[in-house]
Amino acid sequence: MVANYYEQIEALVEGGVDILLPETSFDTLVMKACIFAIQTYFEKTGNILPVMVSGTIFDNGRTLSAQPIEAFYTSVAHANPMTVGLNCAVGIKQMREPIESLANISKHRISCYPNAGMPDGFGGFLGTVEETAATLREFAQNGWLNLVGGCCGTNPAWIKSIAQAVEGIAPRKTGARNHWSWYSGSKPLVIRENTGFITVGERTNITGSKKFARLIRENQFEEAIKVARDQVQNGANILDVNMDEGLIDGEKAMTQFLNQVASEPDVTEVPIMVDSSNFLVLQAGLKCIQGKGIVNSISLKEGEEKFLEQARIIRKYGAAVVVMAFDENGQAVTADEKVRISERAYHLLVEKAGYEPEDIIFDTNILTVGTGIEEHSNYAVEFFESVRRLKKLFPLAKTSGGVSNVSFAFRGKEYESVREAMNSAFLYHAIQAGLDMAIVNAGQLQVYEDIPKELLEKVEDVLLNRRVDATERLVDFAKTMEKKGKTESTEKSWRDATVQERLKHALIHGIVDHIDQDVEECRTHYERPLHIIEGPLMDGMNTVGDLFGAGKMFLPQVVKSARVMKKAVAYLEPFMQEEKLAAGTAHMARGKVLIATVKGDVHDIGKNIVAVVLNCNDFETIDLGVMVPCEKILEAAKKTQCGYDRPIWPYHSIFGGNGSCCPGNGAPGLQYPFAYWWSDHQCQTYGSENRPYLQPPSNSCEGCIPQRWRGRKTNQTGNQKDTRCGKPQISRARKGKLRQAKTA
Repeated sequence: MVANYYEQIEALVEGGVDILLPETSFDTLVMKACIFAIQTYFEKTGNILPVMVSGTIFDNGRTLSAQPIEAFYTSVAHANPMTVGLNCAVGIKQMREPIESLANISKHRISCYPNAGMPDGFGGFLGTVEETAATLREFAQNGWLNLVGGCCGTNPAWIKSIAQAVEGIAPRKTGARNHWSWYSGSKPLVIRENTGFITVGERTNITGSKKFARLIRENQFEEAIKVARDQVQNGANILDVNMDEGLIDGEKAMTQFLNQVASEPDVTEVPIMVDSSNFLVLQAGLKCIQGKGIVNSISLKEGEEKFLEQARIIRKYGAAVVVMAFDENGQAVTADEKVRISERAYHLLVEKAGYEPEDIIFDTNILTVGTGIEEHSNYAVEFFESVRRLKKLFPLAKTSGGVSNVSFAFRGKEYESVREAMNSAFLYHAIQAGLDMAIVNAGQLQVYEDIPKELLEKVEDVLLNRRVDATERLVDFAKTMEKKGKTESTEKSWRDATVQERLKHALIHGIVDHIDQDVEECRTHYERPLHIIEGPLMDGMNTVGDLFGAGKMFLPQVVKSARVMKKAVAYLEPFMQEEKLAAGTAHMARGKVLIATVKGDVHDIGKNIVAVVLNCNDFETIDLGVMVPCEKILEAAKKTQCGYDRPIWPYHSIFGGNGSCCPGNGAPGLQYPFAYWWSDHQCQTYGSENRPYLQPPSNSCEGCIPQRWRGRKTNQTGNQKDTRCGKPQISRARKGKLRQAKTA
């Protein structure tokens, strides 16, 4: 495909074109092949032309290969195009949300040239020139566009009307919108300053899973894909794929596996980390992924020339890169050496290979401790220190590592509990030092708080090098421990607790085996099913939240906890319905609540718990799901007649407005709801995601802004902030509503 594109590019340039425009892209992998060919032509000939990139979305707001605009942009931004945008496929109405989203994240100019409306199925189109021109004018006024035009079904008269409609409007200002790290599969993954720890699933790495290695050797790729699916379902944010094994053709296996993964929508939504020590295998993997992946890894061990050659090739594929702390003298062991090599690599990548700092990931070598060799005793401490220093030196770059390496000295069934505890404790301390991501088994992370205190002390003695005899003490202690497994004694230790404590234990550890039995027993202790949810179940989830916030639990574990909660509530639902029927209130909802996880948030744990509590309190909840665009939320609010003039205070949501005042967004009576919806996601209405206070948009009309907002700042809870005393002030009306809610 690259060769075919190269031939076309060569002919077009020889024919005298001024701009290269790969457009109407509904398969991003094909677009990336074209971009690769263009960049190869520029390198070979030195003849560099401007490039415009234009994708095509359908009426579901995605490309044909299932990417929303954010994932598409993330996949092609490395081309550094003169413009990036959308054309063809749908009419201007369907382009509103994708174009607004693109304007929020793109550092490049934006183009939009739609069809003449949606196709009518008979070769014609359903739109009008008046509607198209007026809507493009609105987009331009909102500051979203730099270039406009028309695609299928338009003609010179349409183009003239569009040109007249936007005449005199200032083009969108370009420039860096943020310094986050962006990756993508069929969905984007964004690492912000406050995103938290990112889990890279290791079980699709031949060296990380004996089962996966066997399946690949036996050519059982369908079964191997189930391993990948399990990792994603268990909370992996990224999949590490490695085919380095002497008896396997790495290039062939990598290509076949990733091509089959591409047809699995629940797997391909996460970014791929292509992992190999063979650069040809890395390239084979990069040729198969439509999104922005990560290469693991390159290093300076063969010198700067080879390092830069490989780095530039990786950048042509649009991938981020993991840099190992190796150089010509070998592997870095001390923090000083790790930082020195990483700093050298960073400057080469940024200054000579054209990388953005946020596309660089440092792996400063997690080395094995507890080997009995004195020189190895401080390996974990040196790693923590190197991460801490690199995060201060290069705050936009990321840090990573393969966690299981640290406990490699404790292989074997008899040491399984020690190894899991060591991995968990290491990860806890590494995250405190600033580690952004790590390759782990997403389904088998132990809760740090749950490690037996005596074992934890001895494990941390080894990790933190607190005693000269730390390894011997840990080995001796390990011999006194039972082998890991559900022995009668380990099962009995928590099954003998009170039913409330058993529920809490099950939630923290994600154990569903006894949940129906325990919930049924709990019903004999509580008057109503609702009291079980609001009591022991919510107590358990509160503990999960506290541990997660403290870095002692990780997302894969929280996902398991949420499944336990869901199963417990499902068991109670028939009893709650029976209670309503007996009371004659089965069809008497106290109110209606529209709930959704906004675009940019892929996890629905918090939303689901809120919905459970609302349902149990006799509210009707309408759940729109995850990754819901703001237009769909507003549309559903109007359709269902939810009180969208009185929005609730959300767990982690935003309303990203269209930058216009309320009548312009089609929601009459909407009393500036955006003020109540806030999170770390970028919001067009407010501008920067980092503003310390919520403020009305500058182009809102006076009538859109409630009186209490005019001339006031507010804190992040939405209450007024009186600048004279610095204390939040709540209006009388608001206090009254709070009293009513409390009474209810």
